[in-house]
Amino acid sequence: MAKPTHEEARLQLELFELRREARLRQARDWFMKNYFVESIEDAMKIAQPGTENGTNVMMVVSYWEQACSMLNHGLLHEELFFENNGESFMTWERVKPMVAGFRQMFVAPHFLKHLEKAAERYEAWMEKTAPGHVARMREFMQQMRGQMAKAA
Repeated sequence: MAKPTHEEARLQLELFELRREARLRQARDWFMKNYFVESIEDAMKIAQPGTENGTNVMMVVSYWEQACSMLNHGLLHEELFFENNGESFMTWERVKPMVAGFRQMFVAPHFLKHLEKAAERYEAWMEKTAPGHVARMREFMQQMRGQMAKAA
């Protein structure tokens, strides 16, 4: 793969700066601690659109959908992005169980398609560069889910 350009690196840093915005940080924090769903029904109970929790989820997923859209359209250097953005994959893993239901319910077949595509590519890249990492991340996320359920 070609070396990242200065423009790609600058855009990567701009995306990082956006992640540091206070309201988005708050939403990301809530999402990582609380968003564990198995279906669209779970998602509607935990974070119904129009609620504070729903806003948190949409802030997180729309941020990553936009970032992954830039990646998928070739505006970001893929390896640089993957080396610095495991959170996008974790976000996809968290929302994946509800996406099909959301797409059907809201007749939105393209909902989170960029995040999904980037997550698939990240997983393939990670298996080449660090075999076993993705499986371990999934185990860790399951452990987090169990710990959060006990705390609730």
